[in-house]
Amino acid sequence: MDRLADYRVSNEPFYETTGDEVTLFELAYAQKLPFMLKGPTGCGKSRFVEYMAFRLGRPLVTVACHEDLVASDLIGRYLLNASGTVWQDGPLTLAARYGAICYLDELVEARQDTTVVIHPLTDSRRILPLDKKGELLQAHPDFQLVVSYNPGYQGLNKEMKPSTRQRFVALAFDYPATAQEVKILCCETGVSELIAQKLVGIAQQSRALTRHGLAEGVSTRMLSNAATLIRQGISVRASCELALVNPLSDDLEVLRAVRALVDAQFE
Repeated sequence: MDRLADYRVSNEPFYETTGDEVTLFELAYAQKLPFMLKGPTGCGKSRFVEYMAFRLGRPLVTVACHEDLVASDLIGRYLLNASGTVWQDGPLTLAARYGAICYLDELVEARQDTTVVIHPLTDSRRILPLDKKGELLQAHPDFQLVVSYNPGYQGLNKEMKPSTRQRFVALAFDYPATAQEVKILCCETGVSELIAQKLVGIAQQSRALTRHGLAEGVSTRMLSNAATLIRQGISVRASCELALVNPLSDDLEVLRAVRALVDAQFE
């Protein structure tokens, strides 16, 4: 029985390389090194992990971290069923036991007393203590732990502890270069190159607004959403309003500024 059948990436995800990140990840995987991705929201971190799981032929177990995540959500717990009390592996235990890539997305969103449970898996021991079960799980040779976070959202008790951070090798992600971002939109959504160029122009100008109070500019993911809507026949301005303007902020001044960027590109 394939315990990880539901986690296998059967179709190759589209991913446009921006440097040597593929080679670096493969080398880290071969050496069983835990891997950290850091970069702004929507810049391609999760897509990259999915692509690498497909490329390496490994199942991918993803956990979206949040402040209510507790250790048992990762490790597992005893549950009651018709047969009595049974142990159910959590996603981290499942990946470690059977040799999947476990991706903890936005790790800094989890409570710090929860993140410490990953520590024994991130050094030479590669073990996971299951205290409630009385088991010391040795990680499968094919297991790898990957985490991501957005440095721009650190603060307000969301900063990753050095004792956690320093256990990983880390790769910094950013938004793609202009030509690459245009290519991504064209290949992923089928939108014309001209439209893609104008959308990327909006994104790049919005990212400059981060120096003037905007938390983050328009992401590649948001551009892909806008391009998808345009490709489906929705007007350019309506698509941009839905995918770029309204999701970006609730500040009326910011919304007016982003609408002005849209108008300038599609006048």
